[in-house]
Amino acid sequence: MKPIKRLISLWLCLLIVACSDVLPRQRGFLALPQMALTPDAMEFALRQHTAFSKESGSGGYGGGGGGCGCN
Repeated sequence: MKPIKRLISLWLCLLIVACSDVLPRQRGFLALPQMALTPDAMEFALRQHTAFSKESGSGGYGGGGGGCGCN
């Protein structure tokens, strides 16, 4: 029983150490371009604008219909 308690204690200590506050001035150093959801923001905006502007484009990525409605 003692090894299990030690393992749980070690695991909890590691979890607590991993959590830390990041100051606003440190975020620039921690933010890498490779971690961005959209690497090129301008291209993403252009593609979304195109999707929003298309005929029957309901919100770009939302469910859109279109056509004659006979399906």
